[in-house]
Amino acid sequence: MHTVWKGAISFGLVHVPVKMFSATEDKDISMRYVHNVCGSPLAYVRKCPICDKEVAWEEISKGYEYEKGKFVLFDKEELEQLTEQGNKSIAILDFVDLTEIDPIYFQKTYYLAPDQAGSNAYQLLKEAMHQSGKIGIAKISIRSKSSLAAIRVLDECLAIETIFYPDEIRPVSQVPNLPENVQVNDKELVMAKMLIEQLSTPFEPGKYTDDYREKLLNLIQHKVSGEEIKIAPAKQETNVIDLMAALQASIEAVQPVATDPGKTKKTPAKRKASSEATSAKTANEEVPAAEGPKPKRRKTAKKNETVS
Repeated sequence: MHTVWKGAISFGLVHVPVKMFSATEDKDISMRYVHNVCGSPLAYVRKCPICDKEVAWEEISKGYEYEKGKFVLFDKEELEQLTEQGNKSIAILDFVDLTEIDPIYFQKTYYLAPDQAGSNAYQLLKEAMHQSGKIGIAKISIRSKSSLAAIRVLDECLAIETIFYPDEIRPVSQVPNLPENVQVNDKELVMAKMLIEQLSTPFEPGKYTDDYREKLLNLIQHKVSGEEIKIAPAKQETNVIDLMAALQASIEAVQPVATDPGKTKKTPAKRKASSEATSAKTANEEVPAAEGPKPKRRKTAKKNETVS
């Protein structure tokens, strides 16, 4: 891993020299735009529409459009001065509980390793945070961008996760078409909770894979080998109208199949779930009308039968 950032964590008057490494990697498959007539990759040209010529990097500045077509320009040195004071320090502002931070705030995770003679201070901070169960909220500047960050202990290592500022989180009130004052059917709610219980399991990240990436790599390999590719059409999903029937079918689909139904005993939890599902299903079905006793048939003597 290559070093992304070097600096120091500071809390109070204590400074911990650290190096930062990216904890994640983007495994998205990179593709380029290609001219499908001749097969050549397309190049992007930095061209000025007024001067009608390609522009070199040394002639490019960053600008902010404050009105349509009007910009204020900044050179590299001006922007670097804004972060010069804090770009080498991670200042811990507060210590909080991790459960107090909603996952919507998290951006990207980095690992922190001790730098130079900072091993003792690094170990002290890590152990203190581990025993207190707290995480540190800090400010950090990475690549000229200021971010909030959460420092926590992760597998005997200090990790830092950049988080959004509160004004960068869009309010839920901006989401269109959210239902309001909708009453939930009690029987459907019971069955939905049963389905959640059936699907509940400890989190095992290793069992989740990127199916799209695997299929794309396989497709690339076939094309490189010159094989003809035929992709089966996707199965069309139908809209479910009977929500109760869909819940019941989902619960039955996730229940384990017994090898010998006659000998399999239900656990109390399963008996309860089955009883609630049956009650909910029965409540939504019509009960057939009661039928009267069937008339008895008159017995007739068989031919050639000897009567004693």
